[in-house]
Amino acid sequence: MWEGLRLQVFFLCLGAALWSATAATTHRGSGPREHSHRRHLSLHRHRERGKEGQVLHRSKRGWVWNQFFVIEEYTGPDPVLVGRLHSDVDSGDGNIKYILSGEGAGTIFVIDDKTGNIHATKTLDREEQAQYTLTAQAVARDTNKPLEPPSEFIVKVQDINDNPPEFLHGPYYARVAEMSNVGTSVIKVTATDADDPTYGNSARLVYSILQGQPYFSVEPQTGIIRTALPNMDREARQEYDVVIQAKDMGGHMGGLSGTTQVKITLTDVNDNPPKFAQGVYAMAVSEDKVPGEEVGRLKARDPDLAENGLVDYRILEGDGMNLFEITKDSETQEAVVKLKKPVDFETKRSYTLKVEASNPHVDPRFAAWGPYKDTTIVKISVEDADEPPTFMAPSYNFEVEENAPAGTLVGRVHAKDTDIMNNPIRYMIPRYTDLEEFFTINTEDGIIKTTRPLDREAQTWHNISVSAAEIGGHHQDAKVRVNIKVKDVNDNAPEFATQNEVLVCENVSPGKLIETVSATDKDEMAHRQHFHFSLAPEVANNHSFSLKDNRDSTASIFVIRKGFSRMSQDVYHLPIEINDNGVPPMSSTNTLIIRVCSCDSKDTILSCNVEPFILSAGLSTGALIAILACIVILLAIVVLFVALRRQKKEPLIVFEEEDIRENIITYDDEGGGEEDTEAFDIATLQNPDGANGFLPRKDIKPELQYPMRPGLRPIGNSVDVDDFIKTRISDADNDPTAPPYDSIQIYGYEGRGSIAGSLSSLESVTTDSDLDYDYLQSWGPRFKKLADLYGTKDSADDNS
Repeated sequence: MWEGLRLQVFFLCLGAALWSATAATTHRGSGPREHSHRRHLSLHRHRERGKEGQVLHRSKRGWVWNQFFVIEEYTGPDPVLVGRLHSDVDSGDGNIKYILSGEGAGTIFVIDDKTGNIHATKTLDREEQAQYTLTAQAVARDTNKPLEPPSEFIVKVQDINDNPPEFLHGPYYARVAEMSNVGTSVIKVTATDADDPTYGNSARLVYSILQGQPYFSVEPQTGIIRTALPNMDREARQEYDVVIQAKDMGGHMGGLSGTTQVKITLTDVNDNPPKFAQGVYAMAVSEDKVPGEEVGRLKARDPDLAENGLVDYRILEGDGMNLFEITKDSETQEAVVKLKKPVDFETKRSYTLKVEASNPHVDPRFAAWGPYKDTTIVKISVEDADEPPTFMAPSYNFEVEENAPAGTLVGRVHAKDTDIMNNPIRYMIPRYTDLEEFFTINTEDGIIKTTRPLDREAQTWHNISVSAAEIGGHHQDAKVRVNIKVKDVNDNAPEFATQNEVLVCENVSPGKLIETVSATDKDEMAHRQHFHFSLAPEVANNHSFSLKDNRDSTASIFVIRKGFSRMSQDVYHLPIEINDNGVPPMSSTNTLIIRVCSCDSKDTILSCNVEPFILSAGLSTGALIAILACIVILLAIVVLFVALRRQKKEPLIVFEEEDIRENIITYDDEGGGEEDTEAFDIATLQNPDGANGFLPRKDIKPELQYPMRPGLRPIGNSVDVDDFIKTRISDADNDPTAPPYDSIQIYGYEGRGSIAGSLSSLESVTTDSDLDYDYLQSWGPRFKKLADLYGTKDSADDNS
């Protein structure tokens, strides 16, 4: 590289020298001139009149260089001579000093102030800065006065090929459709070169493909990648890694290069038809399957992607077109064969379907490649299943007359076994459909009968179910609906439609219509059947009211006299017979209540209640209220007095001699003696807290710990209770923490062989006893009261 650079510098210097010699020859008639790197600042004078009449002389600039050149990246041992500045006023005696200013002056570019030679002291890079603008001036060395105006010139950095091409946007990703024609544009790649495109071939790039042949090619000048092979198939290979190179110097030897990667993906087109893997598919369906259930699946393979790989299915022909249907699973792209109608093994045992698979989206460019569809045969066999019996009718409707005796025939249901075995059938009525068991069925022939008379007015329809099951089958049953209508029989007498009272005024006029009555019947009204009304025989000749049958199932009640009075009679009962004219005819007597009311002159009813007209000896309402209040107050005083009498008066002062601090416990049951306690164990008298010999008191907080007596051990179950009690009494007497009063401890077990007998004997205090209670004297102060009551000695002797 450096050898090439030096060679370039050599040729540049040689060309500059030849050009300088030519210029010197051309300007030889004008006097001595410097070489091409020298700038002449010749001072040509001409006259110019000033203000004071003096003639001023202005310098005339000679031929000036516009710019200097310096080669970039020069690494020689000496500074590079850029050029030389020289003024015409410089006579060579050293009195003129050259000054350089501007970009890089003093750091990059230095000038010899005597000779005017300009040198570059550093290596320059054109890509960092392509040119520098400098200003030169000649001044007197002793006075620094300018001898000429400053002159501006440019130093350009001459480019060399020191930057390789670069792909700034790589790596690249491109997509192109499969089966594209040769020369189809895929993508354009672009490289950049930092060298000067206007100088030489340093930035002239040429593109070539290093990897990806023979599938792709690249245009050398533009970098456009194109397909190079026809019919590239995505299903065979989808991705390609292509390497593109960009080389400067027009691609010639010695140029610099850069590469980039391009990943090209083939996109899918619909160039493959669907294809079934098998020519015949076998499936099976059981005859007990219901419509909508899946029979089987099949799939046609299509290697294309997305919508290009979608497949639709349909049944073209076959004897099972009406019994089966095909749907598509959108996720798996499978054809799902489903049952459309029930199949029967006993009727037909196999079916054949011809199924077609096709692409819904066909690319017209590849339509000539063949039909984008395929067909296959699906054979479906029907499997036998133990089916439940089948009733001959979907439902049954029967009629039976009400009040018919038990065992009346209602109807018959019939079912048969459709299987080849043709097993006998057993019939039954599920109890939940006939909770009151109105009907029964013969299990063998399906005849339904009543169990008791039916009442149409209570229930007109009975809707039950009958189940049929094969005898010896798999406990499969079939159910059918049986609707039984109870036919009406005229067994209910008619009655009034309403039971309202009829109100009539005392001053009603004779012949006035006071009511129109109608009737109702719980039975069904037959065609042309109506109700007949008449007065009961016992009131047929009454003188107050009359009845007229209107022959439209209503009757009118009229008043036939006047002068009604509530004082004499305020209510009238008028019995009316009603006949329904049925088969058989039914009649009933209903009573119409007519109440006499007080009315005004306009026949407006004022009151219909009976009121006393004379209260001569009566009391006013205020007096009655006062009497009731006094009675209530007297009753309250009596109740309070009785409650106070029942309360017991308790003594307010407790005498000191009665405070004996004894706890007396009363028992309602004495028990059966000592033998009743044989089952109790002495361990029930043990105190768990006293196992270690110390019994803490429960009623006070002890101030000091009572030491355990030496040698004291827990008492076994076989020890007599007498010794046990004595030990506990001694412990209590010697306990300094005990309170200063007695405390009787009650034990539920008296012990065996007690010489005192039962202490609860009621006769012990009223009869003389020959028992000796002297031993009570040795029980200590805790039993002093008992010793005084039962001992032989006087209490005075005991105190002494």
